[in-house]
Amino acid sequence: MTNYNIETDNLLLDFESFSETGIELSDEQIDRAVELSDRIIDPERQWQTYLNSLALFGFTAWLEERDNTLVINSDSCSVMQPSYASYIDGVFNLTVGEYKICLLTNGVAIDEFISIDRAVVDLPEYIPHFYILVNVVEEQAEVIIDSFIRHDEMMQRKQTANISADADWTYEIPLAWFNPQPDDILLYLRCLESSTIALPDSATTITDDIQRAIESSIPQLQSGESLHQILTWSQAAPILSNSSLLNWLYELQTAQPSLGDSLAALRDRLFNTISEVTQTAINVKSWLSNELDELAQSLSWTLFPSLDLAPSGLRDLEVVNRESPPEEFTAIVTQLRDSGEDIPPDARGAFRDFDLGTYALRMFVVTWEVEETEGIPEWSLLVVLGAQPDNYLPQGLKLELKEGETILDEKIVPEDTNDSYIYTQVIGELQEQFIVSVALVNGEIITFPNFVFD
Repeated sequence: MTNYNIETDNLLLDFESFSETGIELSDEQIDRAVELSDRIIDPERQWQTYLNSLALFGFTAWLEERDNTLVINSDSCSVMQPSYASYIDGVFNLTVGEYKICLLTNGVAIDEFISIDRAVVDLPEYIPHFYILVNVVEEQAEVIIDSFIRHDEMMQRKQTANISADADWTYEIPLAWFNPQPDDILLYLRCLESSTIALPDSATTITDDIQRAIESSIPQLQSGESLHQILTWSQAAPILSNSSLLNWLYELQTAQPSLGDSLAALRDRLFNTISEVTQTAINVKSWLSNELDELAQSLSWTLFPSLDLAPSGLRDLEVVNRESPPEEFTAIVTQLRDSGEDIPPDARGAFRDFDLGTYALRMFVVTWEVEETEGIPEWSLLVVLGAQPDNYLPQGLKLELKEGETILDEKIVPEDTNDSYIYTQVIGELQEQFIVSVALVNGEIITFPNFVFD
């Protein structure tokens, strides 16, 4: 420990004089804990939230009794927010001065190990400077501040001991690692610079594969099944680390929507939430300058060269060579122009192959700037959906184009058809963004990042 001031010895003498008896809880605090736990659906989580709430109230009283100059902020604490308490154990998002604190509730059980939720160990958003173990003696309405450990010390010991997370996303940490003198935490909170304990930077990354995994798991997630039984850790981490996505999950499980429009609305909200979290969009305006932005490159979009349109009377698209995407793209655009679509020669396009369920699909996107109408510049987005070589568009497949929550157009592959492609087009002002999604009749869906012209 470093950076103590000259009063350290006197402080230590003062701390040693405090009694180690527990903190008694009031009836009001117990009633409040019951109220907070009632918002949790899962009975096991509900009981744990009750204990965690009591731990918070007891710790707050313990700290105020010993040093009322330390400022406690529990406004955003996890037990106050059911979307956090429903899925992550521990009392986190709690601060004392400049320090982030995580309370670990041990109930009345005595063991050589304590189980710690992986989220408060591995997700930067919740990692604290200190983990503090709190024993809650619920029958006696009493809380005892037991011991604590610094984050950096736990990471060093965990690495040395080669401890990995269990299948239920918890770490079993030896109690022997914890400092059994809880009053020592006051020395740290008053005397140690918070920068001494380095914490990792927050980072939320939601790849296309993760988004698809979440979308396809919506029925299972809605059932209330444990996340670790549905998703991998890498798939669940973006949900757990973001309050908006946790709110979406909590709503999914508490609103109990019926199949149909409600599920579709929840999928839409999921995509919109992910878009807000990641703040990513594909800038198609750069295509006109023969450039793909980083997001488009990372998602394996391929930019076509300038259009070399064939003359009228192009052969039927059914016999277009799909082994050559540039030839296929030129044929599609030529036929659309011949059928009356106004696609200028300076339009640029790109394509991307992707899988949805068992189907191998291919999407073409064409864009161009539209001549100003009444002085307002506009842009056009044309989306064509087809299949990869030796594949086909399944009946009932839906291509949807939206702006925000508003559906602008949707095309569905009809029954008893030999159509090779479906397409949709929109014209909007330069600041407008458009959302494209593709869905199977069984509910599997892929939603692409927003398309913008910026």
